[in-house]
Formats: sequence, structure tokens, C-alpha cells
Amino acid sequence: MTLTHIDPGPRMSEAVIKGNRIHCSGMIPEDTSRDITSQVEQTLAEIDSLLAKGGSDKTKILSAVIWLADISDFAAMNAVWDAWVVPGQTPARATVQAKLNDPKMKIEIMVVAAI
Repeated sequence: MTLTHIDPGPRMSEAVIKGNRIHCSGMIPEDTSRDITSQVEQTLAEIDSLLAKGGSDKTKILSAVIWLADISDFAAMNAVWDAWVVPGQTPARATVQAKLNDPKMKIEIMVVAAI
């Protein structure tokens, strides 16, 4: 089994490629001082960048898991998400409320995509 690790660190890799799939770690916004809209935009930009490093893009996302610190941000998150995804190529997705590791962080997203 051949695995390719993208940006590996001592605890985790940003992504791991096996076969024709890229498994991304949870992506987070860089600037957690911003509102939910900005944090979602930042996080999706991070996903775009990471998928590109692995030879993929958002049209090939198979599944996404979204963690929101506050489920009342669901509609605002969906407004940004809906503008970002490609109609007809939306992935399977789950969204849940969760306590995130930084109290200022409002969102974390993990995706698996085809290459």
C-alpha cells in the first residue's frame, strides 16, 4: 500500500493520498477573530488549496463533515457553502455542533475527495 502524506507534521498530515482519494484533515480558518461568514470563506479557501496540492478540486469532493461551534450559524455557513459548491456536484455531507479546540473558532471542515 502506497501512501503520500501532504505537509506531514509530528502529530498529523494535512492530507493523505491513497490510491485515487485524498483524505484531508480538519481545515480551519486562519483568522478566528472574524465572523462566521469570513471563517467559512477562509476554511473553504484552505480546502481549495489543499485539494490542489493533492491533484484534486472541490468538484471531486466525495464527503464532507462540518463542525460548527454554534449550530445557530448553520444558515450563514450554508449561504457561503452554497455559493462555493458546484451545482450538481455536491458531496455527501454532515453538519454537527461541537466544542472546537479554540473558543474563537467557529468552524472546522474535513473532506475526502477523488483525484
